[in-house]
Amino acid sequence: MSESIFLRVRRILASRVEDLVDAMGRPHGEDRMREALCEVDRAIDEILIDQDKAMTRRLQDSRQEGVLTKKIEELTQKARLAMREGHEEQAEAAISRQIDVEAQVRLLHQVQSLARVEEGELEESLTALRARKRQMEEALADHAIARLDAVLGCDSRVSGARNLGRRNGDSDSMEQRRAGGGEAQTGVAVGEAAAVQKSAIVARRLAALRREDHAA
Repeated sequence: MSESIFLRVRRILASRVEDLVDAMGRPHGEDRMREALCEVDRAIDEILIDQDKAMTRRLQDSRQEGVLTKKIEELTQKARLAMREGHEEQAEAAISRQIDVEAQVRLLHQVQSLARVEEGELEESLTALRARKRQMEEALADHAIARLDAVLGCDSRVSGARNLGRRNGDSDSMEQRRAGGGEAQTGVAVGEAAAVQKSAIVARRLAALRREDHAA
């Protein structure tokens, strides 16, 4: 893994999410937050690639170590056989070769240890970057929700005023209808009373005429 990615991760983590959140209240502030998120994504992608490379190297070295370990065993058997048969020079050559192979195995051990350390550092960086990404995404989402609430809040006040006006208008209309209905009912009652009164007058006058007729 190149040192540049470590420096980039440190720079990203050194920046404060709060500063980006404050900047979102200013023009192009959301663009800055999204660009910062893109930078985190690019760093995560690079770390994943380096992680895969480090693991691949470690597995290759582990397989190579297995091959060399088997080679050491073969050389041991070869040296023993040569000594039994009295071929001391062949035994010495086998042992010399064995020592060289053992040095290669030790080197592979060191390389694998470094690879494991690198993988651990990569995993730590990956965890930190993902946590930072979640923070930034949550901050961006909260900002969007707050902005939407502000817009909807304004619309709700206007809508509420309209609804109140409609309710008041509906109430007035109902009162008017009630009043109109009351007036109509009153008009009917007055008309009926007038008709009864008129009938009574007519009846009285007819009675008077009958009395006059009988008197004559």
